[in-house]
Amino acid sequence: MPIIADIPSYDTFMWPIIERMKVHGRSMTNAEMDDDLASYMGFTDEQRSLEHGTTGRSEVEYRMAWARTYLKKIGALTNSGRAVWTLTPRGASMTKEEVDAGPREVRGQYAERRAARPRPNASATTSELVAAEFEEAEGWKDKLLSQLLDLEPAAFERVCQRLLRESDFSKVEVTGRSGDGGIDGTGVLRINLLSFHVLFQCKRYSGSVGAPAVRDFRGAMVGRTDKGLIITTGTFTADARREATRDGAPAIDLVDGDALCDLLKDRGLGVTVRMVEEVTVSEAAFADF
Repeated sequence: MPIIADIPSYDTFMWPIIERMKVHGRSMTNAEMDDDLASYMGFTDEQRSLEHGTTGRSEVEYRMAWARTYLKKIGALTNSGRAVWTLTPRGASMTKEEVDAGPREVRGQYAERRAARPRPNASATTSELVAAEFEEAEGWKDKLLSQLLDLEPAAFERVCQRLLRESDFSKVEVTGRSGDGGIDGTGVLRINLLSFHVLFQCKRYSGSVGAPAVRDFRGAMVGRTDKGLIITTGTFTADARREATRDGAPAIDLVDGDALCDLLKDRGLGVTVRMVEEVTVSEAAFADF
């Protein structure tokens, strides 16, 4: 059984992320990056399946999220509200030595801020302050996933039903019939002049969904629809993602726990975002008066 020590620290991910972003057109989603980096860095399925506590996220994904946060802090990456990361011009021009120095640069930024604006916890180290801000920025997903995992199966299905309705699906019904090949519900997605009948499955997992689950779901779809969707609080193995897009078979869209959190946040379902107003006075604006 793997132990956390088998997985390298977050800073080890930083330069490979830069390298792989260049290979993939300088932008990647969280899911694309997680799969690509895990393969590129040679992680075994056993390492990838190691969970980070009871959050539904893997330890590899958790440390990769740390790496992305540091790269964003040093201006190497930016991200959109849709969990798409983009390599900045600065990031594209950085050397490995500059990227390796990133954590030290970030700690320096926090040290300067701490000196300029003392915090109530004056005894906290710079590393602890960095960790605190990361947990504040990323920890909401862990809290949300824990909340979802505490729901009854029927309640989680209703959450997914509401999410699909908020995502422009119509006629969304939860069936939940036993012996129905794992199909939990149906819905209709209309895009311009076309309508698609979609079957969906809700998996309230704290671990990884494997390829067999995707194959079983596809088997239940055959003859009923060409569109399928699996939503989980956990993750999908690399084999599961490959199986979902296998040539010659109906494609199945996958929504893992990380993407589910972003979707709930974007639609304000159980997640509230508080925007802080920042006011800046420009001295140059008054120079011409």
